[in-house]
Amino acid sequence: MDATKKRVAIVGAGASGLTACKHALAKGFRPVVFETSDSIGGVWRRTLASTRLQSPAFSYMFSDFPWPPDAAAEVFPRHDQVVDYLAAYACRHGVLDCVRFGCKVLAADYAAGAPDEQVAAWEHWSGNGEAFGDGSGEWLLTVQHRRSEATQIHRFDFLIICTGRFAGVAHIPIFPPNRGPEVFHGKVVHSMDYTNMGHAAAAELIRGKRVAVVGSGKSAFDTVAECAPANGKTAGRHAQYPCAMICRSGRWMVNGGFVWGVSLGHLFCNRLAELMVHKPGQGLALTLLVILLTPLVRATPRWLLWKLAETYYKMQIPMEKHGMMPEESFAESMSSCRIGVLPDKYYDMVNEGSIVIKKTKSFSFCTDGLVLDDTGERVDADVVVLATGFRGDRSLNEMLVSPTFRSMVADTPAPLYRQCVHPRIPQMAVIGYTENLTSIYTFEMMAKWVAHLLAGAFRLPSVRAMEASAAEWHEHVLKVDKPCVGGVSTWYNDELCRDMGYDPRRKKGILAEWLQPYGPADYADIL
Repeated sequence: MDATKKRVAIVGAGASGLTACKHALAKGFRPVVFETSDSIGGVWRRTLASTRLQSPAFSYMFSDFPWPPDAAAEVFPRHDQVVDYLAAYACRHGVLDCVRFGCKVLAADYAAGAPDEQVAAWEHWSGNGEAFGDGSGEWLLTVQHRRSEATQIHRFDFLIICTGRFAGVAHIPIFPPNRGPEVFHGKVVHSMDYTNMGHAAAAELIRGKRVAVVGSGKSAFDTVAECAPANGKTAGRHAQYPCAMICRSGRWMVNGGFVWGVSLGHLFCNRLAELMVHKPGQGLALTLLVILLTPLVRATPRWLLWKLAETYYKMQIPMEKHGMMPEESFAESMSSCRIGVLPDKYYDMVNEGSIVIKKTKSFSFCTDGLVLDDTGERVDADVVVLATGFRGDRSLNEMLVSPTFRSMVADTPAPLYRQCVHPRIPQMAVIGYTENLTSIYTFEMMAKWVAHLLAGAFRLPSVRAMEASAAEWHEHVLKVDKPCVGGVSTWYNDELCRDMGYDPRRKKGILAEWLQPYGPADYADIL
């Protein structure tokens, strides 16, 4: 196969799109990357001024590209440092030459010599289990340039979607009639639109206003911490309007990724920590071992470490004092990637009154603010920011032209084989939708796997076998509202390594293999 003659399209130039392009280039392909905006970086280009990395820099990096010294000195680099790092990576590996900025992919239509229903019924992915099938199928992409209403059709042999979970479609709650944003006399924005405004416009929107932020995830905490100083105790000549945070429950938001000076990765992200976790596709022997030893889990050091971490953060962070203790355990939050870094001085602002926390199971709008449905309490507001999440699955669903394929990804999210390919949608891969606690190197491992598939290094199993594996993984990694391999990340990378023909055991010495966390450097030789 002549890689230079195969046409590969990548949608999105965020972290996952950049590494997908880099590894496709390394295999001899010349991909085309379509990016809606005028710059690379994805969500890191559209974020709050105070946003920092959520993972320590040493774990959030590409395997062959270290952080520059100034950023490496920061435990959690700033958002602008992350953008600079991604840009330097793209420049170093020739990715920028492949990106077409200001180009939005409106539609993706798979064309083959058979109807969609027949394609979906194939026994092997793409007809023969190979990336490009028999060469007769292709993707037709309808692309619109930002500065023109005209569209163009581009033809490709393989399509890689790298738009992620935070792209395009905001999740907006549904309200009963006359209780939604339509009755509110102020301004309602989603956190996605708020961050897209740019720092100056966002600051102007909330200046001198009563602001309420709805949500309990990382974006909600960051937005509240950004808004509170504008009109609270430090507002100077402005009225002292505290920022209200409306949420159902607390979230494990920690003050750094360390427990008594030890990184969370060394405590919980190693083979020993994963030993007692049921892992998809682990086989009968390991499954029986987990079942037999489960009654002993509470006596193991692993369980004690979880409890010690919980105790440490309860001592360090006044969550209980302010009614923000999470309902789920710290272990559950780590496994489902529902843990984040607390914004600087967040609880100091709560103590001084710049932030007011309001707990409620549901809320509705009134003319001058919000109503907490549990108690009927009113929260006055001029601006309401809905930090209620995203629907990245919809961006893929809306992009696909085929009703047959659209129905296959209607689930949230659709089960994917190796978290990368849908068993019945040929010649297409998805990178960056499933997360890990240090997502950038998980994206890179996915990109390496897809690049090896493109190069013909391995052939995929039958569709039925892929569906069975995808369903098992789907049940395991779909945690609450998003897919995450946080609890079995080493095992997940093991499976990718086996497919690509590499030894999954990559450390020197048995103690290092079992006790040290795996990170980007461990996979640097996989090209």
